[in-house]
Amino acid sequence: MSIIESALKKVQRRGTPSPAVRPRVREIVRAPDTSPAGLAAAARARKFKEASLDAQTMERHCVLPQISDERALRAYKILRTRVLQRMVTNNWYSVAVTGSTKGEGKTLTAINLAMALAQDVNTWVFLVDLDLQRPAVANYLGMEFGRGVGDYLVGEASIDEILYNPIGIDRLAVIPNSRSIANSSELLVSPRMIELNKTLLNEAPRRIVIYDMPPLLASDDMLAFAPQIDGLLIVLAEGISARANMQKTKQLIGTSNVIGVVLNQSSESNDSPYY
Repeated sequence: MSIIESALKKVQRRGTPSPAVRPRVREIVRAPDTSPAGLAAAARARKFKEASLDAQTMERHCVLPQISDERALRAYKILRTRVLQRMVTNNWYSVAVTGSTKGEGKTLTAINLAMALAQDVNTWVFLVDLDLQRPAVANYLGMEFGRGVGDYLVGEASIDEILYNPIGIDRLAVIPNSRSIANSSELLVSPRMIELNKTLLNEAPRRIVIYDMPPLLASDDMLAFAPQIDGLLIVLAEGISARANMQKTKQLIGTSNVIGVVLNQSSESNDSPYY
């Protein structure tokens, strides 16, 4: 049974007790890499343009680190651990976060996954807003910036002009967007997009790249971009993700590498919403 099918059965069982308790996943807690290679890599980390974030906006949108709910904090740490385990095992460095339709929480999941990963002392992260028709990452962060990835893709900005270090968030760089682009799928397979991907993956120290993508059923953007990323993280929401939409999503992703499925707004009490 695939993990998409597992999520489908989960939604079917909505409101009924879980038949078994899943084993707890031990959180990865790593000490800083103080080896010569680790110290040299950290020393080579580029400083990008600084960008301020708004704490109240982040709290309103439930963005890390402005979360006080212990269950939510624990869930994101477990999600981080499982994603890291899968990516390290497969030597993957890029992941697209998507869903079936709007309202499932894929943007919040992408942001908080990036934040949680960057809290690991040995993990450096790029967070890229590639939902080119409905960009939202900067809005969730209350982030002030100039040029974004949309400007770069249409030839109005360089790569260096769209990279930002959020003030107070170590090891995280954000590529935001503020403009809606009609021909988004064409731009996602353009030479400029390929060059951006190459630049991000070659950055030292090596970073995990998290892409916030449009829902699979909203446009062909995710399908067009899929060959350029290592894995997919699918976000569904209990009470929002219709069974028919989830079946279509399963068909669309085909043989893509699915890292896992996040089920938001679950009525069951578990340590993690991740499958």
